[in-house]
Amino acid sequence: MTQPYIYVCSDAVGETAEAVAKATLRQFASEDVKIKRYSHLRTEDEIARIVAEAAETGSFISYTLVQPELREWMREESVRRGVRAVDVMGPMMQAFVDTFGSFPKREPGLLHSIDEAYHRRIEAIEFAVKYDDGKDARGLVQAQVVLIGVSRTSKTPLSIFLSHKGIKVANLPLMPEVNPPEELKQEPGRLIVGLTMQPEHLLEIRSERLKTLGLPSSAQYANQERIQAELDYAASVMAGLNCPVIDVTNRAIEETAGIIMEWLNK
Repeated sequence: MTQPYIYVCSDAVGETAEAVAKATLRQFASEDVKIKRYSHLRTEDEIARIVAEAAETGSFISYTLVQPELREWMREESVRRGVRAVDVMGPMMQAFVDTFGSFPKREPGLLHSIDEAYHRRIEAIEFAVKYDDGKDARGLVQAQVVLIGVSRTSKTPLSIFLSHKGIKVANLPLMPEVNPPEELKQEPGRLIVGLTMQPEHLLEIRSERLKTLGLPSSAQYANQERIQAELDYAASVMAGLNCPVIDVTNRAIEETAGIIMEWLNK
């Protein structure tokens, strides 16, 4: 049986079209369809070969081509071969032209230009990794955002998500046996955010974590009384810092990050 694909084609890196393709795949139960990416396309011959391959495998194409000649060639070839091709950026760019009367730069890869924002994002990602999980208390002073909370309240994934927005984030786990470092209490030029969760939900997450690690479910880590004690202690620390608190129970990382970024902007 021929392997079906979503062919992702771009005259730049192709991350935008691939992100859309992945989001689409998540809406379907089928695991048979794979993604195949072709980046930095420059010639009509390259496009013709990809369209021919898509026709042979019974697949379709998702593309972000900012060069109008290549976009037109993709449209013509896909019609000629009977292949469905989805122009991810074209309609949006045309809407911009029609609405605002401005014309695109037609430069592939502008999203990934090596500019100040790019360097700031890379620096923030490195910062988040370096100061994850309270590894070095100095990060609590240097960070723009400090996330505090008990174990498994999404501190690390939230730190990484925010770092991709160019925000320097450090995070610190709270537990009754360990006093928070003095750096946490220093006067801010940073935003400290407490993360909390409903105890029943936290118990479920920690139990699954123990199962994944092959550890007994009876461990103290997933004990209901222990969890409540940790949450109560964390709440007292947050109250002492007078910091805003977000209940992350059933809240997506993107939603929590959006709240924090709004606070930062204010």
